Amino acid sequence: MKLKYSIIVLASILLSSCNSGPAKSNKVFHMNISAGLTSLDPAFSKDQATMWCDNQLYNGLVQIDGALHVKPCIAKSWTISDDGLTYDFILRKDVFFHDHAQFPNGKGRKVVAQDFVYSFNRLIDSTVASTGGWLFHNKVDVNQPFEAINDTVFRIHLLSSFQPLLGMLTLQYCSVVPKEVVDFYGKDFRSHPIGTGPFKLVRWEENNTLILKRNEAYFETDTAGNRLPYLEGVRFSFIADKGTEFLQFSQGKLDFMTGLDISYKDKLLTADGKLQEEWKHQLVFEKMPYLNTEYLGISMLKQPVEALKNKKVRQAINYAIDRKKMITFLRNGIGVPAEHGMIPKGIPCFDDKVVKGYTYDPQKSKQLLEEAGYPNGKGIGTIKIYSNPSYQDLITNIANELTNIGITLEIENTPATFLREAMRKNEVPFFRASWIGDYPDGENYLTLFYSKNGAPPNYTFFKNEQYDKLYEAALKETNQEKVYALYHQMEQLIIEEAPVVPLFYDEVTRFKQKYVHGLPNNAMNMIILKEVQIK
Repeated sequence: MKLKYSIIVLASILLSSCNSGPAKSNKVFHMNISAGLTSLDPAFSKDQATMWCDNQLYNGLVQIDGALHVKPCIAKSWTISDDGLTYDFILRKDVFFHDHAQFPNGKGRKVVAQDFVYSFNRLIDSTVASTGGWLFHNKVDVNQPFEAINDTVFRIHLLSSFQPLLGMLTLQYCSVVPKEVVDFYGKDFRSHPIGTGPFKLVRWEENNTLILKRNEAYFETDTAGNRLPYLEGVRFSFIADKGTEFLQFSQGKLDFMTGLDISYKDKLLTADGKLQEEWKHQLVFEKMPYLNTEYLGISMLKQPVEALKNKKVRQAINYAIDRKKMITFLRNGIGVPAEHGMIPKGIPCFDDKVVKGYTYDPQKSKQLLEEAGYPNGKGIGTIKIYSNPSYQDLITNIANELTNIGITLEIENTPATFLREAMRKNEVPFFRASWIGDYPDGENYLTLFYSKNGAPPNYTFFKNEQYDKLYEAALKETNQEKVYALYHQMEQLIIEEAPVVPLFYDEVTRFKQKYVHGLPNNAMNMIILKEVQIK
């Protein structure tokens, strides 16, 4: 009865505080998710909204830190066999699921290795139809992919060495869930989540409010030994309109906001990406690399524009774009010019001293066009580029710059969903796209050019025997320095062949009220609330 009463009290506090100005007095963190939320089952954590919420409710074997390095979580340590085929994870003994009636006496049961066997098998179970099945597809042994050696040792059996595996295991898909609770709810587990995370569900009103409360039995502590989390609760709202979200934030009804919408970017930031003077007394603005590379793709398989089959023409297009000016004038200084290949700044393997891409050099562009047999663009004809309306200013700017070297672009705007489908079918020979990293490993970007991959992710249908050999060697290599060296060779080869025109590496933009402390930034823009304090 006491537990039920405390939940009701917390829920009423959370609901009322959203209308009473700044929420800091209640030790409750308020933020909005404009994209909405469709499920709280980690087997379906395919979008950012779900990942943000699931990250508060669940844990996996491993987790990422602010620099995207893989760190222990439920697994306190792990070993990898010399052939890279077997991963053994040693589990902590003090991790418990949230309380639930399906457990003896309603108390949260201890997590054991068999829970991970169940949770991971669930991802690849066709009857579950998890959107995370791709994680283990063609990677794990079909006969015995996962094994509980005993309660504290969990083993993964791979078909062949795949060194990015640890990074993939940090995804919310790989969270541990209890079989007895999932069996009890069936598909309704989506709205009755039971995990091990720092917060647990109080109430979810779909399209309106999600309320979480502190998990008093959470296993992680801070460096001083204090049990996490510090917050009493979290309240997510789901206001779709970005202008309304900004208004709520400016009034102190939201503690945090991420992203920079066109409706308010100039109100908050100067042209060079600094916080406007009028907000400095109230807000803290942070930005850092985001695992998103914006680029132009060129089909290498079915290319009706004869000139684009010529490597020198593709290189000329790369040299013709002033990426620095693009960031300054079109993005309020948010973003980093993509002058070092496809792997974005923020991933540990990124090295701008080793990987040399394209800088703005229109004279070099003209020289390459002449060498290709198209002096001043003569004979190329009009090239149609496919994009979507959200990027009209960006593509118009690129078209203007290519005009300076004699290349004419015709812009064809297509809704994003249709454009992706056309890219998959190889129906758009020149297109604008972006690639947001699924996991914090450079392989996630290099897989875009592996010839044995279809589209997605290989939307350019690039095929190069040397590249494929390097890619396969990198997957088998377990020495990190050697892996990175192979990655850099692949990057340089892509830069030379130029099936893409990297434009910029995106940046995370975050705005928080000055009373919010301990909210870590990271290049995946993951929301980690367990160490947040409001004071």
